[in-house]
Amino acid sequence: YLTFAWRYFKAKKSANAINWIAWVTVGVIAFATACQILVLSVFNGFEGLVKSLYSSFYTDVKIIPQKGKTFILTNSQIQLLKKTPGIQAVSLIAEEKALLQNDDLQTIVYLKGVDENYRKVSGVAEKIVEGKFNTGDANEPGLILGAGIQNAAGVNITNASAASLLTVILPKKGKVSMTDPLQSLSEGNIKATGVFAIQQDFDNKYAITNIDFVKHQMGFAKNEYSAAEIKLTDPSNLIK
Repeated sequence: YLTFAWRYFKAKKSANAINWIAWVTVGVIAFATACQILVLSVFNGFEGLVKSLYSSFYTDVKIIPQKGKTFILTNSQIQLLKKTPGIQAVSLIAEEKALLQNDDLQTIVYLKGVDENYRKVSGVAEKIVEGKFNTGDANEPGLILGAGIQNAAGVNITNASAASLLTVILPKKGKVSMTDPLQSLSEGNIKATGVFAIQQDFDNKYAITNIDFVKHQMGFAKNEYSAAEIKLTDPSNLIK
């Protein structure tokens, strides 16, 4: 009997050890799984954040020239585009790399001239952190800067009277003079009206103004544009 009891005692102890090992293993696996779920959830959240930031600037569809920097869109073509099923809004764009000067400070920007429909296709207006989204008109253009450009050029946007009056230098379309390079450039004054902050790639690169101002400075034809940006009624139907 003593021998049997001793063997039973040992077996029970061994079984308890196995149970403890099993429970520890289950706990470790559960903890590792929870950590993986947490990490994946964080990355999933970052993905959603990045998509929301980029979608604030980039539109659902952007039409660009097949060759060169510009193309012609007639009024009938624009109206046909706007009436196309699935298209919610169309904004016409004239953009080019420009030199932005503020007294002794200067920086290179991608100047984007937009029309009145730009608010309907882009979320930049909702990302204004200083001033307001006001592109003005051809005679009194307003400039909305990325936060990085504001810092680089020392632009002041505190109120209407103290806002910086900037100089924009753009290349004239199709005009290249070897004897006098300055004849190939246009210079215009523009008033800083707002600052947007979306993401560093945009904040350090883009400035937005009135399309008529850009077209006039660069010598665009009446129906000549750099791009057309489109907002879809249901972006999920977009074929990639």
